[in-house]
Amino acid sequence: MNQEKIQRLQMIEQNLTNISVQKQQFQNQLFEIENALKELKDTKQAFKIVGNIMIESSKDTLANDLNDKKEISELRVQTLEKQEKELQEQAKSVQEEVLSEMKKNESKKP
Repeated sequence: MNQEKIQRLQMIEQNLTNISVQKQQFQNQLFEIENALKELKDTKQAFKIVGNIMIESSKDTLANDLNDKKEISELRVQTLEKQEKELQEQAKSVQEEVLSEMKKNESKKP
């Protein structure tokens, strides 16, 4: 039973690592979007990258697109933070169970 809990804990920790990586990617994306929005305010001419080419675009359209992407990225970060918190709580619970069982087994030894 102890081995199963240790494996479960390892799986939770692996999931935490994956979520952390995803969260970092979205936070980087948010940083880039915010920088693009700042640059957009200071420019007269705006371009949008479509595939492998840049096309001229209106500042308003580009700003709306960037704000939409920003909103989606913020929601994803929030969702990942919620999942991360839940997994951390699960990990803590499983760790406590494993430690409790280990202490019980230690006290049973002659």
